[in-house]
This record gives sequence, C-alpha cells and structure tokens, in this order.
Amino acid sequence: MGDKLFLNNIKMNVVHTDGIGVVNKDTYFNFKQTENIVIAEYSGGGIKTGYLIGKLENDKLEFRYVQLQTDGMLDGGKSYCEVKILEDGRIQIIEHFQWETREGTGTNIFEELKE
Repeated sequence: MGDKLFLNNIKMNVVHTDGIGVVNKDTYFNFKQTENIVIAEYSGGGIKTGYLIGKLENDKLEFRYVQLQTDGMLDGGKSYCEVKILEDGRIQIIEHFQWETREGTGTNIFEELKE
C-alpha cells in the first residue's frame, strides 16, 4: 500500500462494532488528511458528535478519539488501526480501541461509502 494511501474527503460508516463499542452502522465519519495527519468528525447512532485526530504511517493509523454520546456521556480513548484497500477499491479501517474514560477494549470495522 505504501505512502499513497490517502484518507482526505473519505466518508465511512461502521460495518462491525464490538459489544463494548458505542458506534454502529448509523455512525458516519468524514475524514480529512494533510500530509500524515488524519482528522475525522463523526456522528449518528449512539454518537451526538465525535472527533478523532491521529497519524497515518503507511497502512497503520493511530489516533485519539473523544465523543459526546446521545445519553450525555463524554468518553474518549485511543485506537490502533490497520488500513486496507478492499477488492472493490474501497478503503477499510480495522480499529482496535481502548477506552481511557471507562474500562474495556474492542474492535470496530469502518468501510468507505461510495457516492
């Protein structure tokens, strides 16, 4: 995959969430990237609004996230991700997250939406 992977203006949603996760199929992410810095704003499902910021090195994405949930809870944590290109050319992110504001770890899978 090399350095050519670029997440700028990519829109994704969650296709799989761990039982301890809050995001779901109704959570949508809008990514921006400058050089290797990646940010995203997300909302939907159990998330009123959320933000992530991190860095992309080849096919590895590391980020911190903070989110305000629809139940009023404010949570955050860190994630280590593998970024892949699917056979149909869409981007997939496999996120391994660890809460920092509560107990637990898990895995989510995001996939690019085609317009």
